[in-house]
Amino acid sequence: MPKNSKVVKRELDDEVIESVKDLLSNEDSTDDAFKKSELMVDDQEEKDVDVEEGSDVEDERPAWNSKLQYILAQVGFSVGLGNVWRFPYLCQKNGGGAYLVPYLILLLIIGIPLFFLELAVGQRIRRGSIGVWNYISPKLGGIGFASCVVCFFVALYYNVIIGWSLFYFSQSFQHPLPWDQCPLVKNASHTIVEPECEKSSATTYYWYREALNISSSLSESGGLNWKMTICLLAAWVMVCLAMIKGIQSSGKIMYFSSLFPYVVLLCFLIRGLLLNGSVDGIRHMFTPKLEIMREPKVWREAATQVFFALGLGFGGVIAFSSYNKRDNNCHFDAVLVSFINFFTSVLATLVVFAVLGFKANIINEKCVIQNSERILKLLKMGNLSQDMIPHHINFSSITAEDYNLVYDIIQKVKEEEFGSLGLKSCQIEDELNKAVQGTGLAFIAFTEAMTHFPASPFWSVMFFLMLVNLGLGSMFGTIEGIITPIVDTFKVRKEILTVICCLVAFFIGLIFVQRSGNYFVTMFDDYSATLPLLIVVILENIAVIRIYGIDKFMEDLKDMLGFSPSQYYYYMWKYVSPFVLLCLLVASIVQMALSPPGYNAWIEDKAMEEFHSYPTWGMIVCISLMVLAILPVPIVFMVRHCNLIDDSSGSLASVSYKRGRIIKEPVNLEGDSTSLIHGKSPSEVPSPNFGKNIYRKQTGSPTLDTAPNGRYGIGYLMADMPDMPESDL
Repeated sequence: MPKNSKVVKRELDDEVIESVKDLLSNEDSTDDAFKKSELMVDDQEEKDVDVEEGSDVEDERPAWNSKLQYILAQVGFSVGLGNVWRFPYLCQKNGGGAYLVPYLILLLIIGIPLFFLELAVGQRIRRGSIGVWNYISPKLGGIGFASCVVCFFVALYYNVIIGWSLFYFSQSFQHPLPWDQCPLVKNASHTIVEPECEKSSATTYYWYREALNISSSLSESGGLNWKMTICLLAAWVMVCLAMIKGIQSSGKIMYFSSLFPYVVLLCFLIRGLLLNGSVDGIRHMFTPKLEIMREPKVWREAATQVFFALGLGFGGVIAFSSYNKRDNNCHFDAVLVSFINFFTSVLATLVVFAVLGFKANIINEKCVIQNSERILKLLKMGNLSQDMIPHHINFSSITAEDYNLVYDIIQKVKEEEFGSLGLKSCQIEDELNKAVQGTGLAFIAFTEAMTHFPASPFWSVMFFLMLVNLGLGSMFGTIEGIITPIVDTFKVRKEILTVICCLVAFFIGLIFVQRSGNYFVTMFDDYSATLPLLIVVILENIAVIRIYGIDKFMEDLKDMLGFSPSQYYYYMWKYVSPFVLLCLLVASIVQMALSPPGYNAWIEDKAMEEFHSYPTWGMIVCISLMVLAILPVPIVFMVRHCNLIDDSSGSLASVSYKRGRIIKEPVNLEGDSTSLIHGKSPSEVPSPNFGKNIYRKQTGSPTLDTAPNGRYGIGYLMADMPDMPESDL
């Protein structure tokens, strides 16, 4: 302790008291308006006061109307299009029912712990992603900016998919559906089927030619597709109107956008189970192929799906949870939303494979009829002997089992010349093994299956309306991950920022509604989010566990929840999750390096997809997307480390008194020896507790021993107090 500290302390004893009543003593006792007024701190960085539990100071931050509304918002954000068209594909590709085992294990190891972590920090600090990580350490504030950039990139192309769904939705109000049959074209002499459609299928042709009017390469722009441009504009208008008031407007829409997909999925499941062949699809889906679980690729893809299914790293989870009360049980929320997400994926998988089983059965029946006619023709020509055919076989009403019996007999007898007969094996499993995902599943395979449904327009309307709602639920969380951090940090009006954000995104998104736009969607989907989000979540884990301190974080959780979380989370956060995330990052980098960067281009003459490598400028765009997404992290770190900007905004500030209000006065910490707290970053300053502030005594006011009142206990902060050791406070 410095030798003059006692002198300083004696002087302070004469100047400082710890009572809010001293602050009010100079006021007119009859000023009831003042006494009933509320004191607030207007901070250019933090408009709402970060109050500890038990304080009576009202928080200006918006809040959810109910717990149900909040849960639906989190479910709507995490349950998206990937649950419908990505998870079923991964199940089919990676061992059927056996894939659920690594998925559940990784859900418990990285999914729930990291989801719980994001919910907890958002609820504890009550800021968006920028404010949360800046609070923990200003040098890591770039994590929040990186999340915002990734959210913006994803929003650009994700809303295009909603636009595609809106287009198909608008075209579903007609019978027969426009993609039911191939169109006819007239030439000089007669009418023929469109050659491009005849070589592929009606739904494939409609997707590539009628909907996208796709070009043959990335470099061939082809101009704007005006139908999709209008649909994209409609999608952004919907998002803007829903988000313009923040959770006050989007929260109400969640009741429909989050629940409606479950109604549709259940209706499709019931209808699908009544279709011929649906059981074959579900049996194929859940038949486990245990040997495939030994492949590292299966675990990598399961970990990636867990990671993206819960929306980790986007900032939407943090933004939504920041509007919660501090004593909300976020642990229950994390477990509940995670398992709702998982069971939604399983439900969607049941629906998809029930419908695909029905589709495979129809295709198999056509295959049997065509090849039976071929066998009859070969019998008439004498290429096959009638003695080969069992007597009970009736080719006019042959079943798939009977055809396969005949096929096997002919294959054994005509072993050498069998290939020249032109017969095909008609197996439902062969059709079900044709794995499709993404737009190929939603806009081609599933759409084709629905054309065979009775009342197909009704089911088409329901399906694409479900896709629109699934997409909107995820878009709300994605946009919230952009808007909330910026509003918290820069104090702009949410309405204006939302409109500007949507307008800018629409005009940039025009590159996705060119004739080559589908290739740009693929590019952004592959490169704009995967690696940057992995890096973001790894840094989030390090920030909380290493910099903020896991022991302190566990104490915060105990304070918020009212009970100590399981030590399971302690070890997951500290050891297991970081290790698994690093392995996943390395595996993703290796996978990206080994896979040739490119896209599948639709070739009109061949009526099929063909793999093309990205041109040089395309590779530059791919690399730029990854670099731009993660660039804010090192930039903010260097700016903070080198003190290139004034960091006083995150520190305790002085205030001056005005009637019924406390107005912040800026404090320059650099070179100011009179600061109350010297050289501390926001991460080192505890959350304000307004019941323990130090008040400057007014000249001539009496000394009062009464403790400050919780509602008005903001008082005066000593901006001009001489510097003193922290131990003397």
